Amino acid sequence: MLNPKIEDAFNGQLNAELYSSYLYLSMSAYFESQNLAGMANWMRVQAQEELGHAMKFFDFINERGGRVTLTQLEAPKTQWAYPLDAFQDAYEHECKVTGLINGLVDLAIGEKDHAANTFLQWFVTEQVEEESSVQTVVDKLKMIGDSGGAVFMLDGELGQRTLPPAAE
Repeated sequence: MLNPKIEDAFNGQLNAELYSSYLYLSMSAYFESQNLAGMANWMRVQAQEELGHAMKFFDFINERGGRVTLTQLEAPKTQWAYPLDAFQDAYEHECKVTGLINGLVDLAIGEKDHAANTFLQWFVTEQVEEESSVQTVVDKLKMIGDSGGAVFMLDGELGQRTLPPAAE
């Protein structure tokens, strides 16, 4: 049986992961409108990953006898001045998610819910990769500056991203 405090917190995280997917889909739409199909693809893959993360929480809550509760999602931002701005927002968002995951780990430890803590360790590791992945793009965009040709080349590189197989 799932502890009610853990259930509430995990439902909160499930909805936060859905929002993350929604945010990255909005960023993808922005990049499409800017004719940056590679960056749009990168964000679309990110949106799919976040949906997968939400489903992990969905399944865990159900497997532990809890009740999934979906809430209304806030509308995400839809416009950025430059590609760098969108990727910087993505990086800041991933840092926020890392903080949320760390808070869940603290709660699981405090509640002595070893199954929840074990489940969350995948997300702890995943957040290291998430932050690093976005930071790499931010760093490249900073290096590029206003060079249209370099943005074009990076866009092509980011268009090669594919959704990795689902990790268990």
